[in-house]
Amino acid sequence: MNSKENLKNLWKGYSFEYQVHVITNSTIDSTTELIEESNRKVVYMNDLESRKQAYGICGECNEPGTGSGFGKIYSAKWPEGYIDSWDIIRSHLQIYLLDVIQCYGITQDSITKDYMMVLKYCEDGNLRNYYMNNKKSYYSKIDTLQQIARGLLDIHNAGKVHKDFHSGNILYHDNPYISDLGMCQPANNENQSAKQEGIFGVLPYMAPEVLRGYQYTKASDIYSFGIMMNEYISEETPYNDIPHDHALSIKQCKGLRPNIFKYTPKLLADLITKCWDAKAENRPTAKELYQELKKLDDKIYDPSDIKSIKSQIYEYDDKIKLNRTSEKRTKNFQTHPQAIYTSRLLNFKNLPEPVNSDLNEMNLDDENNIE
Repeated sequence: MNSKENLKNLWKGYSFEYQVHVITNSTIDSTTELIEESNRKVVYMNDLESRKQAYGICGECNEPGTGSGFGKIYSAKWPEGYIDSWDIIRSHLQIYLLDVIQCYGITQDSITKDYMMVLKYCEDGNLRNYYMNNKKSYYSKIDTLQQIARGLLDIHNAGKVHKDFHSGNILYHDNPYISDLGMCQPANNENQSAKQEGIFGVLPYMAPEVLRGYQYTKASDIYSFGIMMNEYISEETPYNDIPHDHALSIKQCKGLRPNIFKYTPKLLADLITKCWDAKAENRPTAKELYQELKKLDDKIYDPSDIKSIKSQIYEYDDKIKLNRTSEKRTKNFQTHPQAIYTSRLLNFKNLPEPVNSDLNEMNLDDENNIE
């Protein structure tokens, strides 16, 4: 494991073991140092141009292109299939991870000459589609959340910030995959002038400091994760019944958060609240978040709390089933015409200093639950 050739060969074959936590490097100079640091988890990737012609060609589109935040998405058949193993490749994020959607290659529209990435097809759609169409229990959801947190941890470990983390960018096919890495940038990137140029994102998931024009950070990804986590647990799209406008951004800075489902187990509700704290320094790191969710997934509790925790979980599973049949849940499919869940340019001015609200009714969902 100390030669350049071995680094290349790590890419060959499909190993779940090494893909769980991979730190990658696009330059060869520091690979030896990274090997010792990451304990055989470095994948050397370089020189996309020399392999460009090896990709199969997309064709026979099954449906028209659908709009996303910044482009179109096509479903297509790939007659020649993707390449199973690579010696060297540079992906769109420069990392290849189990919980991040796989980029099989690139292709080009023969007419427009636009380049397109060829990604894994996820038949269950995004996380929002998934929870609307699949009735999952508490522990099933915790397992999904710890996998997503693991993917975010890997992105942060690679020195990157996602910058557009929301339920629409979590795709599902047997397992969840983090997608849409188009805005993903180094965590220490100082080139963006957000205050002058505005910011891109989906308003309900954006941290208040980002709304005020400050740089995206790993902590802002954690805020977005907290909103997504609560959405998945409550099965309610955040702020779906109001316009996503300047007024909402002011309320978010003043402490407004989506409703927490009344029967959410306390340990999880506390974790959600920590993630969306108004102060970035109070939020857990991706590592801490993953570790907490892993403990919940592995049922590691204080022995004195086990009885109470089990009772809360049983009650959650029972009440969420009832909530799915309620009139309020039905209305969740009917979003306000100005509730926008695709990334767009936002440029709000004169937003207040972020604070946590002292009003419990802002964050506790009473009318949205079945007694």
